Amino acid sequence: MAAEGGTIWSNLLPRAHNHRRFRALHALGRRGHSRPRDRFDRAWTRQAAAGTAGKVTASRGRRRGMAGERTGAWFGFGFCGFGQALGSGRGHQVLSPEPLRAPGAGLDICRVSASWSYTAFVTGGGQVELSGSARGAAGGCKDAWASEAFLVVLRPGPGSGPGAELQAWAPGSALRGEPLWAQTVVPEAERKDGPGGGETQAGPLPLLPCVRAYVSPRPPFYRPLAPTLRARRLELGAEHALLLDAAGQVFSWGGGRHGQLGHGTLEAEPEPRLLEALQGLPMTEVAAGGWHSVCVSETGDIYIWGWNESGQLALPTRSLAEDGETVTGEATGLNEDGSEVKRVARGENGAPAPFIAVQPFPALLDLPMGLDAIKASCGSRHTAVVTRTGELYTWGWGKYGQLGHKDTTSLDRPCRVDYFVDKQLQVRTVSCGPWNTYVYAVEKEKS
Repeated sequence: MAAEGGTIWSNLLPRAHNHRRFRALHALGRRGHSRPRDRFDRAWTRQAAAGTAGKVTASRGRRRGMAGERTGAWFGFGFCGFGQALGSGRGHQVLSPEPLRAPGAGLDICRVSASWSYTAFVTGGGQVELSGSARGAAGGCKDAWASEAFLVVLRPGPGSGPGAELQAWAPGSALRGEPLWAQTVVPEAERKDGPGGGETQAGPLPLLPCVRAYVSPRPPFYRPLAPTLRARRLELGAEHALLLDAAGQVFSWGGGRHGQLGHGTLEAEPEPRLLEALQGLPMTEVAAGGWHSVCVSETGDIYIWGWNESGQLALPTRSLAEDGETVTGEATGLNEDGSEVKRVARGENGAPAPFIAVQPFPALLDLPMGLDAIKASCGSRHTAVVTRTGELYTWGWGKYGQLGHKDTTSLDRPCRVDYFVDKQLQVRTVSCGPWNTYVYAVEKEKS
């Protein structure tokens, strides 16, 4: 443990960190690099390759084709103080998953992008619908990304060419009039003067499809990436950025005062820097919270680091102990049968384990019963993970019900959202807004 500026933070001993790394490498060798992804993951990847995937991409009832399609729906829970379409929307919070009350009835929502005060819904037909402090709708859109500063919309370029137009709108404009700024985006393969040799990129906003650049909510709004980075996903936190490249490597940059970059220090990084602690462990997912980070490996392992003020890392936190909430010394925190356990954190010698405010190195997080993860998303101070079996686990800050456990309790351990199990639903994907959570789930296959 170390103290800096009055903050206690964990600098995992090299032996402990190497032990975690050995476990992950052992699992990788045992399970094999070629382990097939689940059907939904492959479908999402195909959509991303076509440049149509969003932060959350799922089409209702279309995963198995017309002959055996399963019914799917979006659900929401958490903060809705600005009238966001989130379940029933009664009051300022929804404590348990409820079917999404979308702005337009019957919309085929394929992406949800949530900011603090409003949410953007993108449909399979290219419609963008806003709900919350920002209202309005527009057609002819390929993607949308919501932030408090502006709403970014990606539209097809003029004519029949492969280019697109990137537009930034004031959230209160209702998508009417003129955008704050607009820029034509030309696919890299079409550039005569650019590097890449015909290579293309594909990923949801804020990463720009087929262009080595991304969008930032702060100027400069359009930010190019180094020619050597072949990004397939990019996530922005409050002060930092995470990039997943085509080889499954993770890069981070920006502010690091809460350890959210994962380089073992609290220093900032002006340019993308390879996360050496995870080098050699191919990742399939990255997620950036307000000041914490998560990634998921090819074999379903979860690595997590950064700020732990509300237990969002699933590590013991002082704030929950002082509030009388559960504190556990293990990342699992549940019995083998999934039932909750409340106990004080303990170290190896039986003494109380230290509270962890900042974790500047990636830590391996084990889900209950050894479950594998396939998706991850982060809110401002909460975390959500989808397992390969279609279950949803959440933890961290829960003041507005964003954890989905029918209360406002914060948790420093992964806890299953039982609603979907009780309703015989399999979760396919999850997207966290800063203070709320959106989930897409389908009916379980009948045996």
